[in-house]
Amino acid sequence: MDLNYAWLLVPGVLALLGAAAVVLWRRKGTDDAVPVAHGDRLAALPSYRRLVRRQRIWLAVVVGAALVLAGALLVAAARPILASSQRPEQRSRDIILCLDTSGSMSRADSAIVDVFASMVRDFHGERIGMTIFDGSGVQVFPLTDDYSYIEEQLGRAQTAFDQRGGDPSFFEGTSEGRGTSLIGDGLAACVMNFPRLGTEKRSRSVILSTDNYLAGRPIFTLQQAADLATSSQVKVYALNPADFGSTTPTQETLGLRTAAESTGGTYFPLRSTTAARSIIAQIQASEATATKAAARGLVADKPEVPLGIALAAGLVLALGLWRART
Repeated sequence: MDLNYAWLLVPGVLALLGAAAVVLWRRKGTDDAVPVAHGDRLAALPSYRRLVRRQRIWLAVVVGAALVLAGALLVAAARPILASSQRPEQRSRDIILCLDTSGSMSRADSAIVDVFASMVRDFHGERIGMTIFDGSGVQVFPLTDDYSYIEEQLGRAQTAFDQRGGDPSFFEGTSEGRGTSLIGDGLAACVMNFPRLGTEKRSRSVILSTDNYLAGRPIFTLQQAADLATSSQVKVYALNPADFGSTTPTQETLGLRTAAESTGGTYFPLRSTTAARSIIAQIQASEATATKAAARGLVADKPEVPLGIALAAGLVLALGLWRART
């Protein structure tokens, strides 16, 4: 029985003890009874019959209340339970921000980082990481659920994107490849930064911010990197600030859309920096839906009803004993 409700047994027990004490006291009182002559005349009086009838009613109330009290306490002692099922949301999600740091991407990257910085306080159990790339990929910080550290690093990143020349150390290592904006190499680096791929069951997502304007010779094409993500069970959500909704999409737009959707992710045209918040909220919502845990049964003690009945029966029993006595 739940200890939070065990104290409710006390009134019932006290009522039973009080009833037993009253019965014993009444029995003791009959030992000194005095015989009365012509008692049949007294019993024939209407007032006497009315009192006897009322006495019998209260005695019936006492017996009924005692039975209800005993039954309710027996039910409570049997530990009644409430069975239900629940399908909780898992918090085993890993998200890597994969940001193209070429000059045309600074505003979009700043908006995405700003949105994530404002959302960090609402995370519970998700791990966040960041990798940036241009000619080569560099891990800014690994996957972690240390949200104060994440906020610090996101603040540093936003300052670097807003003031391109203000913190050149932030971009160190991103120009080591054979060209610039090597999108496939950048995405492949982001995918490989997930630890324990294939051995640990977690939802893994890459938020890829790029315009897909390739300028060089990458090791991985974009589609090859997307195939690597698919085989590693990583979804890619692509945000393209160079997509202005033209009726004839460019080859870069179509290639980025195809690559993202082939992983089970989604493609978004990031037509304004203010759209970043709604897009990332959509990604969070879809990821939360995708990571619902299997339904599981829950069993909990529910003694409130029988204990409440026992308490009410105890009060009725006490009232009945008092009225029967008077």
